[in-house]
Amino acid sequence: MTEFDKEHVELGNETMEAALSNFKEVNVGDIVKGEVLAIEDKQVIVGIEGAGVEGVVPAKELSTLPVEEISELVKIGDILDLVVITTIGKDKENGSYLLSKRRLDAKKVWEDIEKDFHAGKIIEAPVTNVVKGGLVVDCGVRGFVPASMVEDHFVEDFESYKGKTMTFKIVEIEPSENRLILSHKAVVEAEKLEKRDALLATLKEGDQVEGTVARLTDFGAFVDLGGVDGLVHVSEISHAHIAKPSDVLKVGDKVQVAILSVDPTTERVSLSIKDTLPGPWTNIEEKAAVDSVLDGTVKRLTSFGAFVEVFPGVEGLVHISQISHKHIATPHEVLQEGDQVKVKVLEVNPTEHRIALSIKALEEKPEAEVVKEVEETFVMPEESTGFTMGDILGDLLKEQE
Repeated sequence: MTEFDKEHVELGNETMEAALSNFKEVNVGDIVKGEVLAIEDKQVIVGIEGAGVEGVVPAKELSTLPVEEISELVKIGDILDLVVITTIGKDKENGSYLLSKRRLDAKKVWEDIEKDFHAGKIIEAPVTNVVKGGLVVDCGVRGFVPASMVEDHFVEDFESYKGKTMTFKIVEIEPSENRLILSHKAVVEAEKLEKRDALLATLKEGDQVEGTVARLTDFGAFVDLGGVDGLVHVSEISHAHIAKPSDVLKVGDKVQVAILSVDPTTERVSLSIKDTLPGPWTNIEEKAAVDSVLDGTVKRLTSFGAFVEVFPGVEGLVHISQISHKHIATPHEVLQEGDQVKVKVLEVNPTEHRIALSIKALEEKPEAEVVKEVEETFVMPEESTGFTMGDILGDLLKEQE
């Protein structure tokens, strides 16, 4: 070998060494850029920039989602951000590397999710599967929603949730274990609380609003006003006496209610249904006109008479003198509470809510009472009238028949 040849070889070696020294070393865990050189059925061949070596990206390492056609994800010449998983072959310099885009993407997703978690941010993601314990969600990484955290109410079948995009609060996160627990229930509860606070601020005493009967108890009805439940006490359901709310209401009924009071501190709202209804004494002069005959129920007996209910919430007084044509010492002699009676209206006072009634006005006078009245009326002697007492009584008795 000539001196020229020796110099040329030495120069070539130096050039190669210089070129090799420009290539960076690739280690497991490094983040590298790779240019897509070839696309095969189950993998992609890439050239690692700055390293002078090739790497392989298996199909399952291309995306966090299932891959059906690799060509739909990448094309020749694409530059991909990749993470080095391991080496392939014995000679590291001449061998290649196993790379992953999925794991790098997942790492970035986890970092973003951790930021959202610490910021208390609500995220949105589609439900990809329904399993026995709850829902599987795609957040770029796999998320899980336990059945108890799906809704704020019991759900028997979750199949309708599959494919549905929903909002979630991040409850628990542990990237090293690929653990991501989500809750849609927390989002629903927060929205309801916000809506409740806003609604409470708008409710004013005296307002009338529509609501829906949500629950019935022995002491009243809870009415949903659109996010806030108010209580209608049993005494505020009707002007008439109500034994229990279920006698006149059922869950789901739409009702008009008046707001009696609102306590923002305790979030208690008191309501009334009867205040939205016409009062029992409204138009009473038309409903119980003087001389009209009404059916009633004896509600209370006192020493001076009987109180008779002629309309729900409307009671009139039958004075003891108007109960019977014959003399009675107390109303209890001829009446009992609960008796059904017919009464004649003698007088109506709508301002003071008073009605004077009579039972005896609808009953025929006994013959003895007629004779007594005649004797008290006709006090002059028979001779001066030209008629005998028998003639007068006979005519009066005929009129009574």
